[in-house]
Parts: sequence; structure tokens; C-alpha cells
Amino acid sequence: MFRKFSFLFLAIILGCSQQKEPVTIDLNELTIASIHAAYEEGQYSSEQLVTAYLERIEQENEKLNALTVINPKALDIAKALDREFEENGTLRPLHGIPMIVKDNFNTKGMETTAGALALKDFIPEEDAFMVDQLVKAGAIILAKSNMAEWAFSPMHSESSTFGTTRNPYNLDHVPAGSSGGTAAAIANNIGVIGLGTDTGNSIRGPSSHCSLVGFRSTLGLTSRSGVVPLYLRNDVAGPMMRTVEDATRVLEVIAGYDPLDPLTKYSDGKIPENYTQFLQKDGLNGARIGVLRELSENDPNLEVQALFEQAIVDLQSLGAEIVDPVGVPDFTDLRRNQWCDMFRQDIEDYLATYVKRDTMKTLEDIARVGTTSEYAREGVEYFLTASGRNPNPEIECLDSYTDERRIAFREAIEKRMDELRLDAIVYPSWNHQPALIDSFQTQYRGDNSQIIAPHTGQPAFTVPMGFTSGNLPAGLQFLGRMYAEPTLIKLTYAYEQGTQHRVPPSGSN
Repeated sequence: MFRKFSFLFLAIILGCSQQKEPVTIDLNELTIASIHAAYEEGQYSSEQLVTAYLERIEQENEKLNALTVINPKALDIAKALDREFEENGTLRPLHGIPMIVKDNFNTKGMETTAGALALKDFIPEEDAFMVDQLVKAGAIILAKSNMAEWAFSPMHSESSTFGTTRNPYNLDHVPAGSSGGTAAAIANNIGVIGLGTDTGNSIRGPSSHCSLVGFRSTLGLTSRSGVVPLYLRNDVAGPMMRTVEDATRVLEVIAGYDPLDPLTKYSDGKIPENYTQFLQKDGLNGARIGVLRELSENDPNLEVQALFEQAIVDLQSLGAEIVDPVGVPDFTDLRRNQWCDMFRQDIEDYLATYVKRDTMKTLEDIARVGTTSEYAREGVEYFLTASGRNPNPEIECLDSYTDERRIAFREAIEKRMDELRLDAIVYPSWNHQPALIDSFQTQYRGDNSQIIAPHTGQPAFTVPMGFTSGNLPAGLQFLGRMYAEPTLIKLTYAYEQGTQHRVPPSGSN
């Protein structure tokens, strides 16, 4: 019912839009730079671009179920940005760029549900810090995107509020989780900037499954305040884009200190003047890249494995020196017992800080309201009793800068990188193809994103690696040292530009 209302409302605001002149805009694979060039050349305005995207939503969203609610103020914001440009002739860094925001980011005046009935009709008073940064830079919130309820699932994107999102490359398959709505929309050219969150996989997994670039940045580089948490000790929010350049432009805006997120204090002095300087097509020349076979050879799909082997050849042909394999001492032991069940503590803090409802204060309140998703129901029931680190409850669950097991894991990896003089380590983001929607649990295999970066705090970027049968994308992941975003930008940009694997879904042109 709510979805029908949302898109009826969309038809109304489209009908009420009074443009000076109708224009035809090719939305296929637009970038921030190409949009700004069009604005400067007078080819179209922000208002006209937003109108074109709203029309595309009306045409495309029903098959994907990627979006949940349209921003009723999107056209008004676009008009105001057009007036600003007319008056001063200056474009903000993200001036007039339409943005899709995952439904766990607080958005002022727009419902924020995290896919759950317990937050249905919750309308935040302010934007999340990251959203606010992007809006101040000129981005326009076009719509919110569907997600796995409470961000519980890395496998699929199903919510009680809006149902299941489909992969735009093959509608029978999942876009992974939990940021599947953002991934499906951006991949299908419904918007330019995509925002997701990643507790263990949920920026990189959906980006890999939908032929996108996904940046999980260093824990502490960007803010998480105003975002519905899963495990705040692991959570990162960030860009899911069609190009490395666009993801870099977004990172440039969102990196930095937020007084409401104490972890961001660690970024002080570690952020360059700008990140776009590292967009270098020859960025792989002389780079040393290590291959982590412990992940890539863990029961891989043969087609994904073939793409990965070709990626190694491509990296070498683009100037990199390959170190293969890279063995990390005690890797199997160090990766164990890294997870801590912190959902109760984190979600109850969020409810107290932002929701402020007497009837919605505890995890028991969430359980009482219930869910239409069996997967989410099982998750809530688990967290009613689960807490801390299992099976080592005596080890305190802390952030990546103070937790002894996390520090040990990171130091082992970075020490090995130092010994081998590596700039990055690579492995497939997933060893297997996207699962069928109807069999996502039995086909959930090969999720490599969960294993290192969320625990060590290191940055990990995924970029398109090609396609397997069924027109199903795969991603290549680059892991770097703490705050080595400049290096990862150079490497991923050079690989992207040298291979050009990104192709839009059939019929999205």
C-alpha cells in the first residue's frame, strides 16, 4: 500500500513540475564530471535532470523493487541549486547530483525504517552527518533504497517494509545484502551517488554483485552518526558508484571528523588535501600486489576463479609486480573469534538518541512489533540472548584501535605487507556467483568481504572484474593498510581504466 502511495505521489509531483523546456537526457552511465559539464554548457539543468530520473524511477523500479520512498522536495531543491548557479556561476563539489540513500541513514523529513516495522513512520529531525555533508556539497537526495532488514543479511535484501530487491543483471538473482537496493538502483542508472553501509560485506558485496565500485574506507575515516547500526564497532558508511572517480569525489566530501562519532578522531592528520589527485591511469606502474590464495582458492566457482586469474594477468600487464601467493602467518587462527554480538547495545543507543519513543526503547520492543521476514525474525530472536564475543567472552569487545584480537590480526597482515613491500592484497570479493533469490541461503558461498577488513579496520575497495554465465557480475577486492585510501584509489582507478569491465544491465540504456 505504501509503495503504491509513494509512486502515485511521484506521478503527482512530475505532473506539477513546470519546466521551461522539456529536454531528453541520456541517463546511461552519467558521471559527476559529465553532469557538471552539461550544467556549465547549458545542456540541461538540475531540475531537468531530477525530472528525468524521477521518470526513470517510474519506469524501472517496479521490476527491481530497489527504492522505497521518493524525496518530495527533490525538484524544489534542484530548482534552488539552479538559481544558485545562475546567480554566482559556481558549482559546489556535488552540485545537482542525484543521490540514492540506503534506508538506514537518517534523512530529515523522510521516513527511515532500516527495513523494519519497528521504525515504520519514524521521520528523523536531522540528516545523518554523512548525508548532511553530501547535501551541503550540493547532492540531491532523490530517494531512499530498500535493504536487508536491520542490515542483518549479507545474502539478500529483504525488508518487512518493502519486500525483496532483485539484481538488475538477472532478476532471478539477489543483489546480495544488505545495501542491495542502493546497488540495484545505481547499477541500473537510477541516480548517480549511492550510499550504503558495510558491517562485514554490505557495501562491497552488493557492489560486486551489481558491477559497481564499492569503497569500504578505514574505520575512523568517515562518520556513522545518524545511521541505524548493526555492530557499530564494525560499521562503515560510504559510496557505491559506477566509477572509481565518482566514488573518490564522494569520499573527498565525507572524510573527516564528526564530534558525534569519536572514532573519527583517529583520522586527524591522515586525510590528504584532496583524493582526486590520486586518480592516475598509470597508478599500477611499479606497484607490488599480493595474491591472498587462502581466500581465492577457498572452494571457488570455476568461472569466478577464471576471472580472478585473468585479473592477475591484467594487473601485471598494467605495470604491477605480482607476489603470488601471500601467506599471512597464523591467518586461520587470527581470523577466528573476531565477531562480537553488539546489536542490542547499539540499537538501543540509537533508539534513545534518535527515535525517542516510549514504546520503542529496547530490543524486546522490536521483537514485540515483529516482522514479516523469517530471516529477520530469527536474527532478532538470536540477539535477545546473544551478547559479546563467542566463544571468548572474557576478551572485551572494543574498536579496531583498542581490541587486542583486532590489533593482532591487523598487525600480522600489515607486517607481512611490509616484509613483501606490498601496496595492496587482492582476492575476489565473492568466490561464487550471486545466488538465486529463492535459494539464497543454500547458495550463500564465497563471501570474502567478511573475513579481514571489518575486523582489522583496514580499507577494502571492490571494482568490477567481469561477468560469469547468466550475465552475473563479479568483483575484485583490493585491501590496503590503514588510511591507505590514496594508494587504493591509484590502484583501483588504473585497473578500472585498463580493463573497462563495467557494463550497464541489458535494457537500462
